[in-house]
Amino acid sequence: MTESTTDLAVVGAGPGGYAAAFLAADLGIGVTLVDEAPNPGGTCLHRGCIPSKSLLHVANVIDEAERAEGLGVKFGAPTLDLPVLREWKNRVIEQLGSGLGHLSSQRQVNYIQGRASILDPHRLSIRSPNGDQTIRFEHVILATGSSPAIPTEFLFDSDRVMDSTGALELSDVPPRLLVVGGGYIGLELATVYAALGSRVTIVEMTDDLLPGADRDLVMPVKKRMASLAEAIWPGTTVVRMESLDEGVKVALEGEAVGNSDQVFDRVLVSVGRRPNSKIEGLDKTRVQLDTRGFVQVDGQRRTAEPSIFAIGDLVGEPMLAHKASHEGRLAVEVIHGSESLFEPLAIPAVVFTDPEIAWCGLTETQAKAESRAVKVAKFPWGASGRAVTLNRIDGMTKLIVERESEKVVGVGMVGAGAGELIAEGVLAIQMGATASDMKTTIHPHPTLSETVMESAEVFFAQSTHYRGKAR
Repeated sequence: MTESTTDLAVVGAGPGGYAAAFLAADLGIGVTLVDEAPNPGGTCLHRGCIPSKSLLHVANVIDEAERAEGLGVKFGAPTLDLPVLREWKNRVIEQLGSGLGHLSSQRQVNYIQGRASILDPHRLSIRSPNGDQTIRFEHVILATGSSPAIPTEFLFDSDRVMDSTGALELSDVPPRLLVVGGGYIGLELATVYAALGSRVTIVEMTDDLLPGADRDLVMPVKKRMASLAEAIWPGTTVVRMESLDEGVKVALEGEAVGNSDQVFDRVLVSVGRRPNSKIEGLDKTRVQLDTRGFVQVDGQRRTAEPSIFAIGDLVGEPMLAHKASHEGRLAVEVIHGSESLFEPLAIPAVVFTDPEIAWCGLTETQAKAESRAVKVAKFPWGASGRAVTLNRIDGMTKLIVERESEKVVGVGMVGAGAGELIAEGVLAIQMGATASDMKTTIHPHPTLSETVMESAEVFFAQSTHYRGKAR
């Protein structure tokens, strides 16, 4: 077994891991990046964000074609070529993965394809197709991410029961699909399969879809999902599942369905994710896990073992790629000598349903729970010229503003392309912008971005195109 030395080892080459490794190389730190895949990218690129958004784009194309009929343009029913669609999705993944591999080589990052285990606080053992080796390091960043959580009652031998990774392989388009879980992953994949032709049923154990999201923002999505899905049953649980020759027999229990058995061709289980914290050898260090399995870190992402840092899904909510990237870069800055702390004022979240939902900072529900003195200003997209020209008035922009200081502390949006607009809200909160700042910032016309400016005008009861008032 060969042994080498590096200043920094990074275990896991997802958005957090490769961002950390690339910045370390840019700062002149010798860095070794370890991952089981041949190229960087992690779950986000290979089994998550990128393939799902590729398929959601296809769903959006189908939807746009259907909407065009109301504008006087008829395309006819779409014909689905599943092998071509899979090939295109895989080509997107390959293109981005090879691009990251090229960037890694350009930066002279020592990339090792293999599985890492911890020998002690300063050594890793790597099992690699090219031969096993040991790496001695000064610091290590653990960025092993997360995996789909599958309750034990759903674990039985049937390829008809999928997690999100299996669903993205798109092996077929089942005639009837049950989606267990009304969170963002479940709804995004339900959108894809419904557009491709599946009759989709969604069950959610809580009282509503997208628990935790702002109810004002969820309403347009619920309305749209009701038109896409065959059935949506909140307050419903899956009691048991049984594999049959003709499909999966599912016992459901809830107010909407009573106690009933139904048969589906496939079942997608999407009830959350769990951290990949079962790292071999972690028990040989002082690293601590919380009750949910997340690695405990301080404000600099350092664990109880001084040489070991951890970032991303491994350390807790929100389990988002862009949060992991930020943490990875911050950890490298700390290793490089900075006194930086992880203290963002707003982390954006986007649900890529149709319409999209995006928010950052404080939600109205949180403000009420914390008894915060705020005013809420909402601008409906039905009053937006650009939304009308796009035939997409099913949207809203919403500001949460502190009453006394008039600082913007929360921004929420629902509508076509909301995920592309939310960064302005993040910047406003991060920079301490006031409603007046948002109101007096000139926005181009006609655009959806104007809805941010006009929602700030609503705060002052001065919106040009809407007579609403903040409350």
